[in-house]
Amino acid sequence: PVVLLDNPRNLGNVGAVVRLAAGFGATGVVTRGDLDPWHPNVVRAGAGLHYATTVDRLELDELPPGPVYALDPEGEDIRGLVLPDDALLAFGSERHGISPELRARADHLVSLPMRPQVSSYNLATSVAMTLFHWGGPAAQ
Repeated sequence: PVVLLDNPRNLGNVGAVVRLAAGFGATGVVTRGDLDPWHPNVVRAGAGLHYATTVDRLELDELPPGPVYALDPEGEDIRGLVLPDDALLAFGSERHGISPELRARADHLVSLPMRPQVSSYNLATSVAMTLFHWGGPAAQ
């Protein structure tokens, strides 16, 4: 799959996501918004793994083909889904979630299991959990 970060704000989180994508064998990481995914702080946080996967910034109409699975607290529990290899796994910004434009483009809203007392996960943690689910036994 391709990991899509919708208007991320934290350079370190984006670098961590690049490391995760490279480690799990995802096709790449695409960002939307103002943050440069090749900013030196992102590359540093990514431990140089920008060169082990595709990293780019695109507009909504430039996204690669494939069904969009947008992570959202109101979505279907990910544990009951099989994520296809051609999926775009979309994650919103650390504070605001996915944008209305991406939400409208999403084919599926997906949620991660979370106790009621917890308001959210870190962006990189959410990506790790989702990629682990994608590559887990259900995908075999």
